[in-house]
Amino acid sequence: MEGKTFAERLINWYTERKRDLPWRNTKDPYPVWLSEIILQQTRVEQGMPYWQRFVETYPSIQDLADAREENVLRLWQGLGYYSRARNLHATAKHVSNVLDGNFPSKYAEILKLKGIGPYTAAAIASICFDEPKPVVDGNVFRFASRYFGVEADISKASTRKVFEKILSEEISKAHPGTFNQAMMEYGATVCAPNPKCEDCTFRLDCFAYQHKKQKVLPVKTGKTKVRDRYFHYVVFKNQDSFLLKERVEKDVWGGLFDFYLIEGATSEGEVMEEIQKAFGISNLSLEETSEPFKHILSHQKIYATFYTVSISDDATKTVTKKSSLKPYSAEEVLNLPKPKLIVNYLQRIGIT
Repeated sequence: MEGKTFAERLINWYTERKRDLPWRNTKDPYPVWLSEIILQQTRVEQGMPYWQRFVETYPSIQDLADAREENVLRLWQGLGYYSRARNLHATAKHVSNVLDGNFPSKYAEILKLKGIGPYTAAAIASICFDEPKPVVDGNVFRFASRYFGVEADISKASTRKVFEKILSEEISKAHPGTFNQAMMEYGATVCAPNPKCEDCTFRLDCFAYQHKKQKVLPVKTGKTKVRDRYFHYVVFKNQDSFLLKERVEKDVWGGLFDFYLIEGATSEGEVMEEIQKAFGISNLSLEETSEPFKHILSHQKIYATFYTVSISDDATKTVTKKSSLKPYSAEEVLNLPKPKLIVNYLQRIGIT
């Protein structure tokens, strides 16, 4: 390895040690773009089955563009961050209908697409079109900050430019896509949050290793505030049908379906009182109150309790008239796109 550049050493390591992932065997921007969107906020092990289902169900951008949004969201179900799926669908439509099916080949043009930021645009531009634009994601921040000794705070947006400048000088001009994938792979597998310094090809040249700063770098001072929310779901049930509604896009899970929601109630009695006020129905039959469910999102912790309430045909007409709820059979409920929290509840009561 003596005399080799950082890029050459890194690419040599990657060639020998990389994980065999299917989107690494193509320069077609569609599967590469799909993988990058799925793997935002998602581990490879979790994202792989979703990627495979998407390319099987929608083999091309045109196929994805022609799909109904409801079906795209249903296929995405369980991955979270559903705006990714909606943006994916919108961009597929744009590429197919406005760009005549031609995915942009330059970083600056890729960056204009909905749901694509600097990291994803750089990944696609370098991997698919050999543009030497460095990627900077969490794995790259970690590896580069430790190796090059960058002590700038990565919670500040301006710090990205510091890393981009360093990596623009180091990136392989002949193999930029391989370099970028290698940076991400090294940060994910070797220079991980708990680094495997004993296995590291670069440890003798690494700033953090030399100065015992592996636990200090990268520097990140900003902390995400986590908000607690308390959901009380009323599961209106009329014989074998359930009443659900589509959530608005301004809140979490926009475009997905859930039950009638009362947020912030403090007791079962308060929930029942709220229903009676909202719909003017007396003598409601509360069949069951679930144990609380806990669901963690990046900025929120949701604590949910489900109340099964049996209603008559007349009451069903009243509820659907006064709300956006609609009746669905158990089979129809299974085919609706739903948050993972709702899926977990349905599995708990035997609807799978």
